[in-house]
This record gives sequence, C-alpha cells and structure tokens, in this order.
Amino acid sequence: MYNDNPTIKFDDKNIDESKQGDAFFQEQVANKAKDSDKKFYIESYGCQMNFSDSEIVASILGDAGYSATRNMEESDLILINTCSIREKAEDTVRKRLRVFDKVKKKKSSTLVGVLGCMAERLKQKLLEEERLVDLVVGPDAYRDLPNLIAGAEDGDKGINVFLSRDETYANINPVRLGSNGVTAFVTITRGCDNMCSFCVVPFTRGRERSRDPFSIAAECTDLFNNGYREVTLLGQNVDSYKWDNPDTEQKCDFSDLLALTAAISPDLRIRFSTSHPKDITDKVMYTMAAHENICNYIHLPVQAGNSEVLKRMNRTYDREWYIDKVKRIYEIIPDCAISSDMIAGFCGETEEQHLETLSVMEIAKYSMSYMFFYSERPNTLAQKKYADDIPLDIKKRRLSEIIHLQNKISKAHNAANVGNIYKVLIEKESKKSADDLAGRTTHNKMCVFPREDAEIGTYVYVKITSSTSATLMGHLVSEEAFLNQ
Repeated sequence: MYNDNPTIKFDDKNIDESKQGDAFFQEQVANKAKDSDKKFYIESYGCQMNFSDSEIVASILGDAGYSATRNMEESDLILINTCSIREKAEDTVRKRLRVFDKVKKKKSSTLVGVLGCMAERLKQKLLEEERLVDLVVGPDAYRDLPNLIAGAEDGDKGINVFLSRDETYANINPVRLGSNGVTAFVTITRGCDNMCSFCVVPFTRGRERSRDPFSIAAECTDLFNNGYREVTLLGQNVDSYKWDNPDTEQKCDFSDLLALTAAISPDLRIRFSTSHPKDITDKVMYTMAAHENICNYIHLPVQAGNSEVLKRMNRTYDREWYIDKVKRIYEIIPDCAISSDMIAGFCGETEEQHLETLSVMEIAKYSMSYMFFYSERPNTLAQKKYADDIPLDIKKRRLSEIIHLQNKISKAHNAANVGNIYKVLIEKESKKSADDLAGRTTHNKMCVFPREDAEIGTYVYVKITSSTSATLMGHLVSEEAFLNQ
C-alpha cells in the first residue's frame, strides 16, 4: 500500500500524540542508546515497507550509539527513506534534500544519507551529480550503516546498494517509531519476483525471500506482551510466503503463518498486506474464516480491468479470472471487505479499456482503493517495451472518474454498515475532538464514537449510526448487544 502523503517520522506536527505510544517509543530509544550524545533524524516516504524499514534502521543505529531526535537542527545524522514507485515521490525527496543541505551548512559535521529504493536506483548520481548526500544505502544494506557512517565521518562517501538473496533482518527488534502503542507492522517477506511491467520494486528491493516463521511469531508475541493488540503482516506479496527447513523438512506457507500468529492470543488482531491475486488461495481464505481475530479484509490490487492491459502489465491473470477470485472470496468469507490499487492511463489503454476498469470496480464493490495515474519509471519492463502514449490530461480525467466512482461505492459500502454493531480496536483520539475516540473495524474501516469511559488500546463494541465515504460514526454498546444482533 502506497502513501502519497508522507509521514515525517520525527516532526512533532506529524507524530501520533498518543501518550501510550510516545512513552513506549521514548523507552525503546532510551534503552538503545543510554549514554549517547549522537542523534539521528529520519523521514520516511512511500509504502509501509519503507516505514517498517525505518524502524529496523532505528534499532541498528541505537545499537551503534545513536538516539533519535525530532529536531532536525540538532541531529548529527539526517536520513531519508525513499520511494521510487512514482516520479512525484522522487521529486519530494529531492526537495527535502535541499532543506537538509541548509541544515548541513549551519552544522558542517552533520551527515545526510539516502536510504531505500531511490538510493538503490540512483546510486552514484545522488553522491556525485547532486552532491547533497554523504551516504547512499539500499534496502538490504542497513546492517552496514555504522561502517558507512564511520567512513563518511572521515571524509569518504559511503555507498552500499548490494541486493541480498537472504537478508530478512529476522534477528533485529525494530524500534517502533512514533508508535501509537496499539498497532504495528511486522515484515514477513522482502523483495518481489512478480516483475509487473510498471513496477521498480524487483529492481530496487531484489528477489523475494521469506523470513522464518519462528522469528515472526516471536516478534508478534513480544508486541502483544508490550500492549500491542494488532499486527499487520507485511510484504510486497504476502501470499507467496514460503519457508522450508531442509534439516527437519518443516514447511510453512502463508495460511500456516496466519494460523500461527492468530494462535498467539485471541486478543491479538492479525491483518496482512499486500496480496497478489494469483497467489491468494482457498486455504488462506478458510484460515481467515476459521479465526475471529484474523480480520475480514483483503487488499487485492487489480491495477486494471481489461485483459489486454493486464497482459501488458504482466499481471499473470485476466479480467474474468480476477472477477472469479473476488467472487470466491465472497463465497468463503461473505463478510469480507476488499480494497484495491488502480492505475489510470497505462500504456496503450483505450477509452473502452478504461471503462472496463470502472466496471470491475462496480462488480468487486471495493471498500476503498489507492488510485493513481500511470507514472513511467526508468528501467522497468514497461519503459523498455511500451510507449507512454496516453496524454497527461486524459490520464488525469480517467483517474478523476475512477476516484469519483470509488467514492460513490465507498459511501454505499459504509452506509450498509449503519445499524450494525462492530468490535472496534481503539487506536487514538479523534482528530476533531478529544471527547471522541477512533479505531477500526475488522473491515479496516475507521470508526469514531464518544469516549465515555473507554481507553485507547482496548476493544469496544460500537453501533453504527451514520457514515460518510471514509468514516463510520456510532456509539458504544455492550458485548451482549453485539452477540445478540
């Protein structure tokens, strides 16, 4: 899932203000670097994998003697964890690097580093042409950060963008940056083997590999013991998770992993993202249906609704196959919510093919979607094979039509929840009023309700009384009312 409105990890105006989460964050930082006078500042952009990676980086830096700061001006090390999935994201990063350069001019000893996908893609250009950074570190090289920092302090330019075939950071306990103390992401796979023609991920994050299930279960258990009540299992394609132990012949697929993590406690909710339609199986769906604490929500990106466009995208399925998969999900989990990703104006897309995307949206009845117009990325298969031949104004118009339809579908989807009672995990105070709290239903829908005597980090039961296209509103009721509805 891609976030086009980046969170600045240590900027006070963007940090979650939950006291519980802030206290847990401060405790982790203090434990990592008790006697340090070196400080680092980090910003993250793009998908949730990047935000998760920043938590790994924070742990590595804590072990190297750095503590975190929300004040860029006082930092000794400024890092930006980057995304290359869209041109806009890279433009944003370049603007931020110029801001960092002004800080560096005031404090010449400050080091600036670029991490993540953009680091891997641009490599030497960032160091030599732009001359704004001291470190360039790819997503598989974060363990090398202390060595690269030491070299940069001596005047060297530090670069490591090596893509590993086995790095999963399984033995690193992430520092939960800006955490609300209630929900957390746990990475289960890294890299991707799918080679969708529009996507840079296989080139910037390398081949797919799965983390061992025991370290995943241990991390989830540790989170639960520290008060967290929801984990999202994270990967570019979680459904292709596969782990084999050649010594014991033990095997674990994604459905096995879901069952393993769900068994930690009935009070620990399990979510996952992202699913590739070709890999989600009936076994996964039946496992979801069998466990109340595995949320009834699947993010199932379609990208386009026309078979010819899907073939050019190298998505490995066609329109009819995808529609059948959606129908199968609703057969096994009738109460499931499905969300999607869509790209408007991919290479060669005709007006009729665009209309087929709109029709798939109406058939699938997505609860929500991430929607973009096509942005050609260098070195992808699409850039090499197809002309980016859809004019920008047409891309924007098609995207506008997709957004308009999704808002209409989401509004109807949420309106259908009015009158029902849902179990909600409270995550935070409402943005609009401290008298209200907010949390999500099993369907990943945000729900707002009067606080009464409820507390963040607990489960409550909420009867939905009204809705918008983005939010459910309601009031607290008893568990008995929930069970008897």
